[in-house]
Amino acid sequence: MRHNKADNVDGWLVIDKPRGMGSTQVVGKTRWLMHANKNGHTGTLDPFATGVLPIAFGEATKLVPFVTDGEKEYEFVVEWGAQTDTGDVEGKIIATSDKIPNREEIMAAIPHFIGKITQIPPIYSAIKINGQEAYKLARKGQTVEMPAREIEIYALDLLEKREKSAKFRVRCSKGTYVRTLGADMAQYLGSCGYLSELRRTKCGNFSISDTILLDSLEKEEYIEQRRKSLLPIETSLRGIAEIAVSAEDARKLSMGQGISPKNYAGLKPVETAAAMLGNCLIALVRIDERKISPIRVFQNNITKKEI
Repeated sequence: MRHNKADNVDGWLVIDKPRGMGSTQVVGKTRWLMHANKNGHTGTLDPFATGVLPIAFGEATKLVPFVTDGEKEYEFVVEWGAQTDTGDVEGKIIATSDKIPNREEIMAAIPHFIGKITQIPPIYSAIKINGQEAYKLARKGQTVEMPAREIEIYALDLLEKREKSAKFRVRCSKGTYVRTLGADMAQYLGSCGYLSELRRTKCGNFSISDTILLDSLEKEEYIEQRRKSLLPIETSLRGIAEIAVSAEDARKLSMGQGISPKNYAGLKPVETAAAMLGNCLIALVRIDERKISPIRVFQNNITKKEI
């Protein structure tokens, strides 16, 4: 089937991002493969990193903040004995050390990095300094002072101790720089370190089991076949409170109107809940004692439901 004009495509495509490709490149590639007019990613992955990269299409882009703000999980390898200017294998070595931490030292250090900790993000990052990305300023040779930020490490596990490196798994909050975590751990252990591998295994409610390879997508000859890999927009809201609304109240929410909670027994006040008509997401709502108010309305879903 020949397509000339981009289509309205809704849903999530969770890509297992290949190494050497930027997140923005993946967005462009998948938009073309799906022949879609609107998409965007949640949470940038460094080009050298691989793993879970959720791509939102159409109405799903309204849910990007909920995925971006969610927990992340990574597996990463720290190479001991050297430090690079980028914090990863692609940078230039700027310091070395003969110290190679042993298993006992690593295990003793791990608790120091669990909980709320302060990080100074790498200068080779997309954080904006006076309106410009830090990595662009760094590449121009300009001095870049990165502000410290508080992040939270929920879990940190040693997966494998190797001769001159170690593999870890970390579960962390939004804004965590794993490159910085690796370098900080090495420094705490009296050594130097940089990441040689970085793989995101979870992003919000999405995990590796939800992913598809770009190569696999490209092998599908027809657009309709590629679109079968899309997950419903509701997938990103697994675990969020739901309220089943009537068709009449769904219409009101679709027009941006609040509805009364009196018809819904047992509702508790929540900042965000999913208003559902059957298995169709109508709106994200805020519930208090007086009103159920729409926060985000999903017009394409409403049209499909013909309420």
